[in-house]
Amino acid sequence: MKVQKFLDINNVQVKDEFWSRLQDLVIDTVIPYQYEIMDDKIEGAEKSHALENFRIAAGESEGEFYGMVFQDSDVAKWLEAVAYSLAVRPDPVLEEKADRLIETIGKAQQEDGYLDTYFIVKEPDHKWEDLHEAHELYCFGHMIEAAVAMKEAAGKDSLLQIMKKAADLVCRRFGKDKVRGYPGHQEIELALIRLYRATGIRRYLDTALYFLDERGTEPDLFIEESKVRTISIFDMDPYNRKYAQTHMPVRKQDKAVGHSVRAGYMYTAMADIASETGDAELAEACRRLWNNITRKRMYITGGVGSTVHGESYSEDYELPNDLIYAETCASVAMAFFAKRMLELEVKGEYADILEKELFNGILSGMQSDGKRFFYVNPLEVVPGVSGVLPEYKHVLDSRPGWYRCACCPPNVARLVTSLGEYVWGESNDTVYSHVFVGGDARFSIAGGLTITCETGYPWNGNVRYTVNAEDSSEFNFAIHIPSWCSEWTLKVNGNKTQAEKKDGYAYLQRYWNDGDVVELELEMKPKRMYANPSVRADAGCVAFMRGPIVYCFEETDNGAVLQALRATRGSEITVVEKKLGSLGKYPVLCVKGKRLVSGTQLYSEEQFRKEDADLIAVPYYLWGNREKGGMRVWIHED
Repeated sequence: MKVQKFLDINNVQVKDEFWSRLQDLVIDTVIPYQYEIMDDKIEGAEKSHALENFRIAAGESEGEFYGMVFQDSDVAKWLEAVAYSLAVRPDPVLEEKADRLIETIGKAQQEDGYLDTYFIVKEPDHKWEDLHEAHELYCFGHMIEAAVAMKEAAGKDSLLQIMKKAADLVCRRFGKDKVRGYPGHQEIELALIRLYRATGIRRYLDTALYFLDERGTEPDLFIEESKVRTISIFDMDPYNRKYAQTHMPVRKQDKAVGHSVRAGYMYTAMADIASETGDAELAEACRRLWNNITRKRMYITGGVGSTVHGESYSEDYELPNDLIYAETCASVAMAFFAKRMLELEVKGEYADILEKELFNGILSGMQSDGKRFFYVNPLEVVPGVSGVLPEYKHVLDSRPGWYRCACCPPNVARLVTSLGEYVWGESNDTVYSHVFVGGDARFSIAGGLTITCETGYPWNGNVRYTVNAEDSSEFNFAIHIPSWCSEWTLKVNGNKTQAEKKDGYAYLQRYWNDGDVVELELEMKPKRMYANPSVRADAGCVAFMRGPIVYCFEETDNGAVLQALRATRGSEITVVEKKLGSLGKYPVLCVKGKRLVSGTQLYSEEQFRKEDADLIAVPYYLWGNREKGGMRVWIHED
């Protein structure tokens, strides 16, 4: 069963120099921009038509369906982001816009609860026929998540009533002694678990577990389905069973394979059910899969899914930097998975990855102005090659304004606006600080109390907590100590104190009084990082981190031909505040190094000359916000 639960967004107020700016960006720019995109109002951007699809399905407009088969999910994720944003900052105008959209969605829903504009408008005779490719359950799932968020974060019930009706249709149709089925793209599993928690209706949890346990059983559903269906959306190969994680029952899986986002959503649901029900077998499967990902199949930035072929995981240690995929949505999914694993068992390794994703793999997916987005997050960009040559077409040197397949931008928006739900947790006797984010958190523990956090994280390692409580009470205060930090100190009311460190958390057990102050100081020296020698792409290379932030080298600061740079081993790494164009000032890393210089011949007996070079590394998530040019996270060491 759950050992701790995260506080919901209404019990956490984010007031943080780093994150509040990003939440303001999403609320003021990203959410309005994405609505205009979905309404086809942004000139020059990829057409979306997502809102018009719903209007046509609702009878409010005439026309034909346009877009991907899963176009509805863009609308769902936008609504979910809106729900969280209303909890962060009320906005009557935005709320009214969401209400009107939800009313249209309700009109589009069919009498039995069915809700998918592709099949309502374009293919009404082929519902549920192509579970492998058609994304019906995926779209249902995202709209269910939006509905739960609207209820819990914004206090609005209308979408929840719509999606309960849709979920009831799913539960009536699929299950033991019913129609056999499960989604091609996992998502509804974790959504149904959220709906179960929001309503207490057991059939939603049971159906989520059915979808998980039926997956990978024989005969293979998608192979059998392909023999009789009369529609095919993408002409996918049903015999590629690893792609959709149907190659074996989920409880037996031990390696992350196939489409990385599908896998991440599935692992999230597995961990969710394990923590909800105490299912030890599912929990052990989650641990095996977690270990395989984080120890053998994850980039230093938190990126997962290393190959463009199927947007999938590859083999152990096969992590190319220039042919990378590392979809933004996959990093979002890993944040979901980490959060659920922390509810299953409180271990620092899960909080470490949650932090890694938040500060690196997710934020790199959004331009600093909130209007351009990466689908793929490379660790190396080569001018004239990346985004140009056929095998590198997916690796772009700048963020596009939108995508025909636009899953990533609204995923970033809903994650950033819901940040408060990833920061604090509590159990019967313990308060947990998982991620350092400034603001206030309200707990039910000890009769009710509030803790205020003040911090300059991630740019400095000073974190100050103030306890606000009416009565003195005894409880544990557990603070995550990131694995990147080798030296740290804790003070309580100005006095240095020793804390029990267990599984990556420092535990302070005492009677707490109103006004008690805990101060954590984390040493944040820049560090050189090295990959396992089995990672061919990083052999002989070094990367740089400071605190949770991964750094990279851009052509803007270091000149062209970045592969000719060599960082000098053992040289001092200095931290300097530098203005990065219109981005403002940020801590950059200055490293002594060399530049290899040779003649003009392609091959020669002459050795390279080495010229002194002062190398400058900037935070990875900020790359691509200035001039176009090359970029590398890993550089050779001299």
